[in-house]
Amino acid sequence: MMLKNEWLKQGFIDEPVGEEVDLKKEIRAICKEKNAVILAHYYTQGEIQEVADFIGDSLALARKAAETDARIIVMCGVHFMAETCKVLSPEKLVLAPDLNSGCSLADSCKADDLKKFKEEHPGYQVVSYVNTTAAVKALTDVVVTSGNARKIVDTFPKDARLIFGPDYNLGSYINEVTGRKMLLWQGGCHVHERFSVAEIVKLKEQHPDAKVLAHPECKGPVLAVADVVGSTAVLLKYATEHPEHAYIVATEAGILHEMQRACPDTMFYPVPPEISEGGIGCSCNECEYMKMNTLLKLYNTLRYEWPVVDVDPAVASEAVKPIERMLELS
Repeated sequence: MMLKNEWLKQGFIDEPVGEEVDLKKEIRAICKEKNAVILAHYYTQGEIQEVADFIGDSLALARKAAETDARIIVMCGVHFMAETCKVLSPEKLVLAPDLNSGCSLADSCKADDLKKFKEEHPGYQVVSYVNTTAAVKALTDVVVTSGNARKIVDTFPKDARLIFGPDYNLGSYINEVTGRKMLLWQGGCHVHERFSVAEIVKLKEQHPDAKVLAHPECKGPVLAVADVVGSTAVLLKYATEHPEHAYIVATEAGILHEMQRACPDTMFYPVPPEISEGGIGCSCNECEYMKMNTLLKLYNTLRYEWPVVDVDPAVASEAVKPIERMLELS
């Protein structure tokens, strides 16, 4: 058995279990015993989604975190999502199966850098994407998700001076559809940045009748050839309501699990990254951070009630304000 201090160093518990252990069954039993709820993002592995109490996009997960009466919240997603759970439910024990499950987009905007940028642009209000740390949210006027960004930005006066970050592609898209000229942070998601028009064209040649679904974190040229642009929840809803179509999907491949479950007779084709690390395009484009959530880690997290996610109370007291404003406006 690995010693606790070694677990602390690696950020998760990987204590093995016997082959006879039914991890899904044990996880559900522990949740019932300990009054725990499992929240999972659409981008996690299919087996994680299958054992979760609730799966959704960032907005839906934030709402569930704010509403739940469970004693324990286990966030199967990435670290900033677990932080958001703690900010919204400070009295709860918030756990994450792997503390190393970060986010390239959140990492692209540090709190100290945003603070300096705000000082250089007095009179500007900050609209921050939910894919940010609690410290960045604490410097923010309102948080948005890809699903509600346009709606919330439209609540500001047309002449409002706004900073939007950290996702440049999403900010560009919102500027385009609203006619605004927000100052954009130069950040991006390493998964959505890898999609290209060339790969979509190849798939369209093979499946000419398929409609293209794209997440607004994708680059502008990709969004320009998409039939539907929206958050994971929006893309899922569209596919569910129109199962007669085939779809080419330009977002993290984890969403395909729920799409296929909801529409078992529909064909979904994931857009591969432009170039894989080995120089050869692979069949899908995945977030390695989301995939750090495994059944074994989830089982051990519930069993040992660790790793715990905490947020400095002073930071949390400021970070909760823009999140609550988002929930009110949504």
